[in-house]
Amino acid sequence: MARSTGLARPTGAAAPDRARILGTGTEAGPDSGAGADSSADVGADAVARRVRDTLEGVFAAVAATRADTAALLTAAAAAGRPPVSADLAALRPGLHGRLAAQDLVSGAGFVAAPGLLGDVPAWLEWWQRGPEGTVRPLLLDLDPEHSAYSDYTHWDWYALPRETGQRAVAGPYVDYLCSDEYSLTLSAPVHLGGRFVGVAAADVYLRHFEAAVLPVLQQLPVPARLVNARGRVAASTDPGHLGGSLTKGPDLAAVLAAPPAVHRHGTLRLTPCAGTPLVLVTPEP
Repeated sequence: MARSTGLARPTGAAAPDRARILGTGTEAGPDSGAGADSSADVGADAVARRVRDTLEGVFAAVAATRADTAALLTAAAAAGRPPVSADLAALRPGLHGRLAAQDLVSGAGFVAAPGLLGDVPAWLEWWQRGPEGTVRPLLLDLDPEHSAYSDYTHWDWYALPRETGQRAVAGPYVDYLCSDEYSLTLSAPVHLGGRFVGVAAADVYLRHFEAAVLPVLQQLPVPARLVNARGRVAASTDPGHLGGSLTKGPDLAAVLAAPPAVHRHGTLRLTPCAGTPLVLVTPEP
């Protein structure tokens, strides 16, 4: 499904309306009454908040899918039986509604942990928005004898929530499984009785994400990039660090796990995006 890439990407439909995605918060930029170092701090913090605001609607959709999934799995357990794939059909009205309501979301669903369901070894209850705006299911062969995608547990969108117990941003990568588009996947763990049972997730086309956040990054007076917990660059105005490349050196996972604060690594300033699992990386002033 996933392969890390650079900036070149297929063309497609126009990005969602930028004003609706960005919201109405204060634009990032230097404070004319402050010194250079203070201005950089204020600008980076403002940009980090705007990035958070851009993705919080997507994470809200993921959280709603997680809540719906936990409820139906709890109901199956209360009935004294293991859940089966047909139970997950109850998620579809909510998934369809979120795809219609969220401009950034191109696909959404629940991915079951192997062995969770009583009738199949693995399952993706996944729906995506087509080029005409229609909502359609992802039909996938998960038979390990025939499919290269039967083991999805090593992909970051699944592994990061499982390992950390926290929500995650994976990518960008070419989403060979769903759309053949450069994408990000936002995901969160689903637990039942303290046991990890899978992930709720949503896909965002990278071209739509860039349309939302690059104008904000460009307001900083220095090159900047947004990096996930694995060090993968999600968006960048820094020609030395293209989207899809890896940022080596700083422990980005540790930065995201720590209390929100500006961190420093050598000549880099690392600003967590206010609860969203991305880090804004800029040079020290």
